[in-house]
Amino acid sequence: MDMNSIMQQAQQFQQNMARVQEELARKKVIGSAGGGMVTVTVNGKSEVLSIVIERAVIVESEADMLQDLIVAATNDALRKAREMGKAEMGKLTGGFNLPGLSSMLS
Repeated sequence: MDMNSIMQQAQQFQQNMARVQEELARKKVIGSAGGGMVTVTVNGKSEVLSIVIERAVIVESEADMLQDLIVAATNDALRKAREMGKAEMGKLTGGFNLPGLSSMLS
């Protein structure tokens, strides 16, 4: 392989990676807790887009439980977003695990 070919492949990989990052930013995943009483929507860039809380769990005396549900739902959504990002990058890399690549998604 000559150097020009390697450079072209690297440039194409960068373009494909930028495209995947843009696509991930548009995709959404939903995490939930409390049997769906709290849902959190995040995008593929791990940005929280919305939090929905069922009115039934909005009780002042249950504030600690509600806070725990919000944390659990947020963590569930972020985990799903990371998994989605890994899957999309896996398509780009042909399943090869390239060190540091997943950190470029956030």
